[in-house]
Amino acid sequence: MTNEFAEAVKQLVVNKGISEELVLKTIEMALLAAYKKRFGTTSNAETYLDEDNHIVKIYSKKKIVHTVDDPVFEIALDDALKLHSGAEIGDELLIEVKPEDFGRIAAQTAKQVVRQRLKEIEKDVVYNEYKQREGEMIVGYFQRERSGTIYVNLGKAEGIMPKSQQSPREHYTLGDRIKALLLEVKKEPKGPQIILSRSHPGFVKKIFELEVPEVADGTIAIRNIVRDPGYRSKVAVFSPRDEIDPIGACVGLKGTRIQAIVSELEGEKVDIIKWDSDIKKYIANAMNPVKIIRILINDEENQEALVVVTESQLAIAIGRQGQNIRLVSKLSGWKLDVITEADFEKSEYSEYARKAADELFGTGEEDADTEVTSLEDIPDIEEGTLTVLKSAGLINIEDIIGKSAQELEEIEGMDTQMAEKLMKILSENVEVVEEEVIKTEEAKVHTEEHEDIEYYECPNCGAHITEDMKICSSCGVELEFKDEDNDG
Repeated sequence: MTNEFAEAVKQLVVNKGISEELVLKTIEMALLAAYKKRFGTTSNAETYLDEDNHIVKIYSKKKIVHTVDDPVFEIALDDALKLHSGAEIGDELLIEVKPEDFGRIAAQTAKQVVRQRLKEIEKDVVYNEYKQREGEMIVGYFQRERSGTIYVNLGKAEGIMPKSQQSPREHYTLGDRIKALLLEVKKEPKGPQIILSRSHPGFVKKIFELEVPEVADGTIAIRNIVRDPGYRSKVAVFSPRDEIDPIGACVGLKGTRIQAIVSELEGEKVDIIKWDSDIKKYIANAMNPVKIIRILINDEENQEALVVVTESQLAIAIGRQGQNIRLVSKLSGWKLDVITEADFEKSEYSEYARKAADELFGTGEEDADTEVTSLEDIPDIEEGTLTVLKSAGLINIEDIIGKSAQELEEIEGMDTQMAEKLMKILSENVEVVEEEVIKTEEAKVHTEEHEDIEYYECPNCGAHITEDMKICSSCGVELEFKDEDNDG
């Protein structure tokens, strides 16, 4: 009996993952419950735990007397001597009570206590095990779907993936392997509720950690991730080490890493963006390959900005059903409006920028009535720089307000040093102008007007591309556009 009991304890420890100490304590509780059911009290009951041999025993403490008045607490001397040869009147004797001595009803009580307590312990064990794994990637197998919720077999427990945590383009059949983010573990009366997700941005981050060693070891940091689950994700990456190309490392040689990531996301497009502390550069990076003419800060306190693009770039900048600009806004944390260059020139933005420049650089009342302010009026700009600007048709302050250093470097004859020096002269003043730009209804863009305009996606990584591009700026694959009319 002892061997059978010990084996049963071992099986509980192995199969249920419950500690041996808890199992023995549970059996101790059950024996005490059975003792009380049989004898009506536990005041004279004592238990003994032998963890080495996986044994739990229960004893009844009785006083040795000549005549027994209460058999629960007393034992006759003759009976005591049969158990212990040195027994004497007045001594107390511990008498082992065997499970079979309890009777059928008491034994049934013990079983119920064990069953209930072990279930509670098992729930706690599962809860604690999965609770500490929140935020980790976990693998399970599809069991069933009910009312839109997917139930996943995790081995020791069952996880659920609510509709809100699923990718709309993914479908499963019985036994399909599912990799998901362990989003949250809740304690419920019926047991722990393990919530999984494949739509959470954290799921994409975990995939990057699996596929890109530099992300896993911290060489490359993921600053932010935004998603339209099943369709497109934008991932902002950064490395404090200048020699590391964070985008190139995430894309991998010939796009192998990004392809593996897209494959795990069942074809969801992934844009990898270089994070920048300069909000204008960050927004421009997030909108790549859209060619941006300028970015104006409307309201820095409320984080609102205007992006000016050419007419041909407007549809790409907005994206289908506004997806691109919506994701860029979420990624940057700024509310963004997109407007064409033509609409910008007609709006109050341009006129206000002109007046603001006059006020900032004017020298007196005479300048207050001046319609435009010439770059020549700024004494700190060198003659060589002025010559380059004039050659490019940039004569007045308003011609260069809002341009970045990169845009200035694109001007023929303008090198990096000249551009940076010019930006240094104008930076404080330009910032003041942009912070006070007044938005107008005319500057707002309605995406519905552009939903039917066709644009292209890279066949390798899904990034936005245009016909004039030779190489995808996201994954580096070479591009070639063919005229369908000439194919035949």
